[in-house]
Amino acid sequence: MTSRRMSGNQRGFTLLEVLAAIALLAMAVAVVFQLFSADLRSVAASEDYVTAVTKANAKMREVLDDDKLSEKSWSETTDDGYRMDVSVSEVMQDRTEKLQVQLFEITVTVSWAKGTKTPSVSLHTMKVMNKQI
Repeated sequence: MTSRRMSGNQRGFTLLEVLAAIALLAMAVAVVFQLFSADLRSVAASEDYVTAVTKANAKMREVLDDDKLSEKSWSETTDDGYRMDVSVSEVMQDRTEKLQVQLFEITVTVSWAKGTKTPSVSLHTMKVMNKQI
């Protein structure tokens, strides 16, 4: 048996080159995983906001459908952990005192616990109603 020696034409990768390529590949994979995890956190946060806005919108419609609207405030907690604070207040009384209408400002704020933070969304609107005699 004869042993072969590498001639000048035969080339391969050295161990150092292979290790450097693996290190670069590992860094690239780590960056891609970080991007995916940040994206997943954003998706989860947007899902919470969409749910909160949907709940606030439903509560706002419920309040607006009330034909006997009056000044009041209350809070509720849903089964899935969202807290709703509703405030109805009469505004611009000095401008509407001689009119047959009242103007109410309605605010619905929905908040929820997310780790150590308490994010929230608020919806505001106004409603004109005939004065109750």
